[in-house]
Amino acid sequence: MPERSAILFVCLGNICRSPLAEAAFRREAERIGLDVAVDSAGTGDWHVGEPPDRRAIAVARANGVDISGYRGRQVTAADFDRFDHVVALDLANLARLRALRPAKSRADLSLLLDHVPGREGEPVADPYYGADAGFDTTWADVTAGAQVLARRLAGPE
Repeated sequence: MPERSAILFVCLGNICRSPLAEAAFRREAERIGLDVAVDSAGTGDWHVGEPPDRRAIAVARANGVDISGYRGRQVTAADFDRFDHVVALDLANLARLRALRPAKSRADLSLLLDHVPGREGEPVADPYYGADAGFDTTWADVTAGAQVLARRLAGPE
């Protein structure tokens, strides 16, 4: 088994997509027995200390995961050394992370859906301003990305 990795999922406000990605990844890592540290954050500071959006909590709960205890936080420069993998949920946040990343950091930056064959370059759509059904789509996307990424980090069987 590879040495323990640490992964950070990042969206804009850390109340919709990134907490759902964190939850989906935690679930998949547990399912396959992957020992990994997982967290999420936002590039913005609007929701620091707040729980995830009620619709994100509801879709996670409907899929057997409780994220009600998660709290929003903002990405820091230290995250680029604390985490091996910093995974953005869309291209704008990936660009922001590249700008924030200290020159000698160890973190590997990527876009979540780049890990899913055939979905490279695609963002996970931000469901915040849309209908509740958008959270189901987001859950499906982050789950697909989490499954592939967790298997990749677990290494060959």
